[in-house]
Amino acid sequence: MSKYEAVIGLEVHVELKTKTKIFCGCPTEFGAEPNTNVCPICLGLPGSTGVLNKKVVEYAIKAGLALNCEIAGYNKFDRKNYYYPDLPKGFQVSQYDYPIAFNGYLDIEVNGETKRIGIERLHIEEDPGKLVHLGETITVAQGSLIDYNRSGMPLVEIVTKPVIHSGEEARVYLEKLKQTLEYTGVSDVKMEQGSLRCDANVSVRPVGSEKLGTKTEIKNLNSFRAVQRAIEYEIARQIDVLEDGEKVIPETRTWDENKGITLSMRNKENPDYRCFTEADLPPLDVSREWVEELRNSLPELPDARKKRLIEVDGLPEYDATVITSTKALADFYDRTVEKYKDAKTVSNWIMGEFSRLLNANNLEVSETKVTPDGLAKLLGLIENGTISGKIAKQVFEEMFSTGDDPAEIVKKKGLVQISDQGQLEGIIAEVIANNPKSVEDYKAGKEKAIGFLVGQVMKATKGQANPGLVNKLLKEKLDQV
Repeated sequence: MSKYEAVIGLEVHVELKTKTKIFCGCPTEFGAEPNTNVCPICLGLPGSTGVLNKKVVEYAIKAGLALNCEIAGYNKFDRKNYYYPDLPKGFQVSQYDYPIAFNGYLDIEVNGETKRIGIERLHIEEDPGKLVHLGETITVAQGSLIDYNRSGMPLVEIVTKPVIHSGEEARVYLEKLKQTLEYTGVSDVKMEQGSLRCDANVSVRPVGSEKLGTKTEIKNLNSFRAVQRAIEYEIARQIDVLEDGEKVIPETRTWDENKGITLSMRNKENPDYRCFTEADLPPLDVSREWVEELRNSLPELPDARKKRLIEVDGLPEYDATVITSTKALADFYDRTVEKYKDAKTVSNWIMGEFSRLLNANNLEVSETKVTPDGLAKLLGLIENGTISGKIAKQVFEEMFSTGDDPAEIVKKKGLVQISDQGQLEGIIAEVIANNPKSVEDYKAGKEKAIGFLVGQVMKATKGQANPGLVNKLLKEKLDQV
């Protein structure tokens, strides 16, 4: 790599979260039986014409604004002509020379440095159908089936400028893009369901050269890890080709996750899609008033939210980064802080026990039974001394499982913290009598010995003793021995 520089551009297709398709009333639900959410329009039957879904335009504008794009006042649709089995009309309705948004950017942070990734354009188009290949990979498939449920789903394609130079930069950009679009609510951006799909254009050139190398396109990368690994492999492969004195062939390649390699699919010699204006759809004139109305309707975006959590709530940057990683987690945090004002304590619990249980149970924030109000009440029980932090974790697990109120769980299970001094003094006296060696060690200056004795008191009280009070009383008693 000291001799070569990689130049990468990404094309990201994002399904918009509308209730119906782009030109017809067919539902956009995921997971329906194949070829059931279809009609003459999205099947491309002769004589069928559709009407543009206004919500698609609204979501595209909001996405463009969130990505710092300029919004075009005039834009139109075109027919992109090519034949493929998943495209029943023989052309795809897209936007060619007049996209709805252009000249945007996203700022990312890689290795502690901020880099601006330019966005060339964002345009609206329809999704083709989905090919289901009968084989381990497309390159060895014995055949393919077609599900047209996806045909006519509304997409925006977001094209970066060729300013990315590593697989890591590409991954971080995609993570930031996914996060930003999720905050806007225009897409659920679920890569595992195909709501966000990435194609990577990769080339290499000698360091210092201004001329771009021959690029290859890696299609349909469906995870952040796959994007980074595929790009890194392809960079290394192209360098090997050049070092062997050969030329890189312009082609479309696919990523084999199991083997960790890219494989050739077909040559890509600058195809002519013969794009021309879609006559069945009138041009769009987007008013400045509508654009500003949509700009004002945007929620607080990730960078602004992170800044607020640091500057207003006083969270460390690391905490703010984790909390704002998804909108659902950030919303849960904000609603909890409304009820319990200690932001750092809330953050600790969300990043700790809450995230641990979500991961262990493979759940999303929206699927949990714990509410922000419930977590705030639990933290209040710790603060007022009703339960200890250790007992609180036990209570929280019960809340996570059942959704029950924390105070009711404490009452039902008899978990109230023991803070009665007389009761604790009796237990401490018994622990001291039963552990003379630890008492001698403490007297000899071994401070760690008191930790063992505290543990014995907590064990005797099944973790319900007030730990602060136990430490205080234990030291007093030991000083008297």
